[in-house]
Amino acid sequence: MTRLILGPFNRVEGDLEVQLEVAGGRVTEARVKAPMYRGFEVVLQGRDPMDAMTIAPRICGICSVSQSVAAAKALADASGVVVPPNGVHAINLMLACENLADHLTHFYVFFMPDFTREVYARRGWFGEAERRFAAVVGGGPASGLHNRAALAARGRWLELMGALGGKWPHTGAILPGGSSRAIESTERVRLLARLREMRAFLEQTLFGTALEEVTALQTLAELQAWRTRAAGSDLALFLDIAEQADLATLGRGPGRYLSYGAYLQPDAGHALAQGVWDAGTQQRLALDAAQISEDLHHAWYAQSDGARPLHPTAGLTQPDPDKAGAYTWNKAPRLAGQVIETGAIARQLVDGQPLIRAASALYGGTVLTRVLARLLELARILPMMEHWLMALQPNEPFHQVQAMPAQAQGAGLSEAARGALGHWLRIENGRIAHYQIVAPTSWNFSPRDAAGIPGALEMALVDAPLDDSPPEGPGTSVAVQHIVRSFDPCMVCTVH
Repeated sequence: MTRLILGPFNRVEGDLEVQLEVAGGRVTEARVKAPMYRGFEVVLQGRDPMDAMTIAPRICGICSVSQSVAAAKALADASGVVVPPNGVHAINLMLACENLADHLTHFYVFFMPDFTREVYARRGWFGEAERRFAAVVGGGPASGLHNRAALAARGRWLELMGALGGKWPHTGAILPGGSSRAIESTERVRLLARLREMRAFLEQTLFGTALEEVTALQTLAELQAWRTRAAGSDLALFLDIAEQADLATLGRGPGRYLSYGAYLQPDAGHALAQGVWDAGTQQRLALDAAQISEDLHHAWYAQSDGARPLHPTAGLTQPDPDKAGAYTWNKAPRLAGQVIETGAIARQLVDGQPLIRAASALYGGTVLTRVLARLLELARILPMMEHWLMALQPNEPFHQVQAMPAQAQGAGLSEAARGALGHWLRIENGRIAHYQIVAPTSWNFSPRDAAGIPGALEMALVDAPLDDSPPEGPGTSVAVQHIVRSFDPCMVCTVH
């Protein structure tokens, strides 16, 4: 038995360390460690409730809109304010803008550069992968060409965020009652042009076909036929790489998936459904948010109430850095006591996207299916954004003023790019008496719970190969990095 400690991981938002037990060239046990604490939940206590709209988004500079949306929903729930339809559409546009930028960055900047490492140099696709995906810094003028193009497209894309919310990150336009930034009818043409620019990049570079052709795929056989038609696209190259690198067998998760529902609609439904997908029974189950709890047994936090896992409305965030048996600042969220995976794959499975359900039924939640779900989401959401933009009604309100009660509590459930994000707060005497946050990476990178059951990533790392003999194997720790990055981790969001 050999113990390896990997970290800090590059191309991960925040500090991450992974401890592996290895035998026979494979991982037998993993512990995922978040070694940084910042204390946002403590900072929010005692403040004016509206301060959450300024402080909570600073949890992360990548998903700040997502944090704003969750905080605004919690305050709206506490105050009872109803967001007008224009405000709903404007917030969805801002959230989708950030989420799609995140997916684009993950694929081109975080994930694909791993396949330009020397360990893959003998693979037939290596030269083309290097030409498209090599890291921009230090690469030659003929390498990383599609990475550079994606970064340029992302920069232009975030101009849309500036028009919608004033700035990014940390826009102040999102409020409990809607958006403070009204969009005039004359602006829609300019904003639609930005959507069309991104559509052109996706259709010409990433997919090689119309977005609607991609979203219409329902079976793996149809995907293979499309792959032939779209030869030369980045998704087709990814599928070639995935096949030869066995990404479909790498990093199987727990098989239970959570989505809070993405992009709330004026009729109170969601553009992407809410619920839990059980891969074992192939059924979508209703979400009971009252069944969420946070286990602290292996986290550096003090426990009370007989060490029983608590719902976030009653949860504690009291640092205990010398706690025996703890190894991370990340708590262990559970749903009805079960380990959960969240993210784009969860949203697509819960929403019933047929291709992702077919791929997951065959392979499970693996590196391949996580990345594929993220790319399918790019193709699905951009046309929705076009619809939301055109649904804005001139001369109708974007915001409803709310009066914050002196005594109230509320919950804000939303979907960041990385998955299910929840804020829970309680107001007493006009001040925040309690604030708890459960971020997507908290679910995916959770430590063991009181029963010793590992979290989703800890589970997915077991049996990962560590092979020193390229090209037969993926190389020492490279497979581990593929698995970690397939979850798109944001470690700064796990420790508030």
